[in-house]
Amino acid sequence: MRIAIRVDASSQIGTGHFMRCLTLADELKQRGALIRFVSRQLPKHLRDMLTEKEHEFTPLNSNPSEAIADDLVHAHWLGISQHADAQASIQVLSDHTWDWLVVDHYALDARWESALRQMVKNILVIDDIADRQHDCDVLLDQNLYADMGTRYTGKVPSHCQLLLGPRYALLREEFRQLHEQAKPRTGPVKRMLVFFGGVDANNYTGRIVEALANLGIRGLHVDVVIGSQHPSREQIESECVQHGFTYHVQTDRMAELMAAADLAIGAGGSAIWERCCLGLPTLTICTADNQNKQIVDAASEGLLYAPELKDELVLVVNRHVSAFMENSCLRRFISSNGIQAVDGRGVLRVTGNLGCSGIEIRTARQDDLQKLFEWRNHPTVRTVSRNPEVINWENHQKWFAAVLMSPDSLLLIGQREGAPVGVVRFDIQDDEAEVSIYLVPGIKESGLGQDLLQSAEHWFAVNRPRICKVRAHVLGGNERSQRLFLGMGYQVESTCYSKRLH
Repeated sequence: MRIAIRVDASSQIGTGHFMRCLTLADELKQRGALIRFVSRQLPKHLRDMLTEKEHEFTPLNSNPSEAIADDLVHAHWLGISQHADAQASIQVLSDHTWDWLVVDHYALDARWESALRQMVKNILVIDDIADRQHDCDVLLDQNLYADMGTRYTGKVPSHCQLLLGPRYALLREEFRQLHEQAKPRTGPVKRMLVFFGGVDANNYTGRIVEALANLGIRGLHVDVVIGSQHPSREQIESECVQHGFTYHVQTDRMAELMAAADLAIGAGGSAIWERCCLGLPTLTICTADNQNKQIVDAASEGLLYAPELKDELVLVVNRHVSAFMENSCLRRFISSNGIQAVDGRGVLRVTGNLGCSGIEIRTARQDDLQKLFEWRNHPTVRTVSRNPEVINWENHQKWFAAVLMSPDSLLLIGQREGAPVGVVRFDIQDDEAEVSIYLVPGIKESGLGQDLLQSAEHWFAVNRPRICKVRAHVLGGNERSQRLFLGMGYQVESTCYSKRLH
C-alpha cells in the first residue's frame, strides 16, 4: 500500500499537524505501507526525523509562482495559491498511483483535494476546525466538540466516513502502553509539567516559568519542555537553572514525563489527548483562536481545567495554579475522565479504517470445515457462546453447508501473513446485521480483537454497502467482549436479565 501525506510545519503553523501525521505514518509503515511526506514548509529537524524513520520526503518549491487569492481564514499558511500547490503536488506524486492521500492543512479544501483525485484512489482529511468544504472519503477530527455529530454536515460528500472524537486521537505507541498503567491522580502535587508545543512562538513557556517562580511552591519538582526551535530557548534554560526547574529540549520522553507528573500546564491541540490518555490533570491555556472551542468543550466534559484569560497570564496562573493544587477532588475527577475518554488506540482504529490493519479478511471455504469445528468446540470459545455445548461433527457439517449457501450469512476468516487469527460472522436481516467474533484459540495478543473486528467491518461495509447498522449480542459475564464492542464505538441499546428458578 502506498500512502502520501501532505502536511506543513513552521513557526506560524506549529508542529502539531506534522507530529500527528508522523504518528499515523509510523503505524502504517509497521503494517507494510510505503509512506511519502510532501511539504512546502518543514524545518530541518523534522526532515531529519523523517530520514531517521525511513519515510520518503519530497519538498515542494517554496517560492510562490502566483499570488494568493483565497477566502480561507488560514490561506496565508500555504504561501501560494491552492491551484499552484495542487499542480506541484501532482507533479511530485506522478511516479506512482497512491492508495491513500492524507491531507492535514487548514489552507487546503475541496478544490485542492478534487484536483488530486487523478493521482490517488482515496483521500483522508485530518481537520478540527470545520470551516471549509472537503472532497474526501474519510474525515478524521480527533477532538471532542458539543456539536460533533453535525459539525461536518454539508461539508463532506455523502459517502464520506466520519471518524470523530478522541477515541481516534493519533497518539504514539508509548502512550498506548503507558495508558494500561495510568491511574487517577490522588494525593498532593509533587511534580508538575510545563509544555506549550514544539514551537511556542509567543513564549507562553517563559511566562509560566516566571509565574511558577513567583509562587515559590516548596517541594515541587517542575519539568519544563521546549522544542529545539523555541525562540526564547536560552532565556528559558537560564531561568530554569536559576529557579531549580528541570528543562528538556526536544525530548523523546514526553509520555514518560506526563505519566510521572501530578499536574500539567499547557496549550490546547493534540497534547490535550496525550495528557488525557495518561490521566494527567491540566490547567489548559488557549494559545490560538482555533483551540478555543476545543478547550471550552473539553472543559465542559470535565477533561481539563481552563480558566478564562481576562487578566494578564501571569496573574491568572498565580490565582489558579494554587487553587488547582489544593483541590484534590477536582484533579482526580479530571484525571479519571481523561483515562476513560482516551485509550491511546486511536491510531489503530484509523489505520484499520484505511484498510491497513495488517489483517486480511476472506470468506470461509470448504477446507476450513475441520479447523472451524476444532475452534468452535474449544473451551475458551464455548464459554462465551450462546450455546456452550459441544457441537457434534454431523451438526457442524450441516451448519457449515447452510452458512456457505445462505446469502444472508457471511462467515469470514481473518488472516495475518497467511495464518488464521480469528473468525467473524455477520447474519443479515433486512438492513441490519448481527456480528459475532472469536479469536483462534491459543492466540493472545493485546488489541488483536479490535484489529480483527475493524478489518471485518471494513470488508463488510465494502461488500454489503446497503447494510446500515450492525449489532452484537454479548453474554452478561463476557467482560472482554463488552470492552471490545464498547471500544469499537458500539452503543448499549438494551439490557436483558435472566434468573434460574430451579
